[in-house]
Amino acid sequence: MLEHKEPPKPPQEYVVCALYKFVTLDHYESLRTPLMALMKSLNVLGTLLLAGEGINGTVAGSRESIDSLLAWLQQDPCLSNIDCKESYTNKRPFLRAKVKLKKEIVTMGVEGIDPREVVGTYVEPKDWNALISDPEVLLVDTRNDYEVQVGTFRGAINPNTETFRDFPQYVKDNLDPQQHKKVAMFCTGGIRCEKSTAYLKEQGFNEVYHLKGGVLKYLHEVPAEETLWQGECFVFDDRVTVDHQLQKGHYDQCHACRLPITDDDKASDNYEKGVSCPRCYEKLTQQQKQRFAEREKQMQLADRRGEFHMGSEVVEQLYEKREEKARRLKALKPQD
Repeated sequence: MLEHKEPPKPPQEYVVCALYKFVTLDHYESLRTPLMALMKSLNVLGTLLLAGEGINGTVAGSRESIDSLLAWLQQDPCLSNIDCKESYTNKRPFLRAKVKLKKEIVTMGVEGIDPREVVGTYVEPKDWNALISDPEVLLVDTRNDYEVQVGTFRGAINPNTETFRDFPQYVKDNLDPQQHKKVAMFCTGGIRCEKSTAYLKEQGFNEVYHLKGGVLKYLHEVPAEETLWQGECFVFDDRVTVDHQLQKGHYDQCHACRLPITDDDKASDNYEKGVSCPRCYEKLTQQQKQRFAEREKQMQLADRRGEFHMGSEVVEQLYEKREEKARRLKALKPQD
């Protein structure tokens, strides 16, 4: 008889691991089921994206669980030497485990851009300050506007994009390979720059550089007294932002629009916990506000019963299913 094993208990400290690799992954669909089963057995939370061009995601768990997950992935020759950045938190940073199949592991929306074939020049964090201090180098932040508002490198240009899909249009409208001879770019963990530098190379830019490992690796390796980073760094988990020591920063998150919010934002008349913030208050319908208010109520009830993680996860899943059903019904509705 097989011995029944209880799943690992939640760790006192979570290792948060951001990972990616661009690689031809023809069998990516077959990886989903065993990978999901492994994450559940190890009590690893977070989201992994699989596509024909590789793997991308951020996960969290105990030291042993993360090591086991990485070892399992790297048994596949295609997934050896995965790029990983780690940080730590005492609070559970994700609600659940998810493995998704995608067309791209990071969506730019431009056909034919392949970092496996051409990419910019990698610059190690220790050499980054010297590069971006060169007056001939144009420094571009490839992240979205709400991320840039939280923190960025001194002198970096904000393209004011809402999503990464907007970046190619920014390049077409504002950058010229004849005028901008040297371009350096950066993002949170490095993956967006794989595609943005590949795109610039395809557009005829010759000297294109990007920060290897992204901002997270820079904050980990460059001493605070030498940093050219200003502010905090937005991350895609419940920590919202991290400081230069990669500890949880000073921002919270609006659970309606998922954007970072400050104490001043929470003092606004347009802020209601779990329902709205100054950024999204005018954009939400009354029906959405009521739905978010009910979700927040259920989460608070679950929290008081000592079931916060399970309760919040169930509520999130319930509302995701309802919203997906509403989207399907809307798509089926005849257009006027």
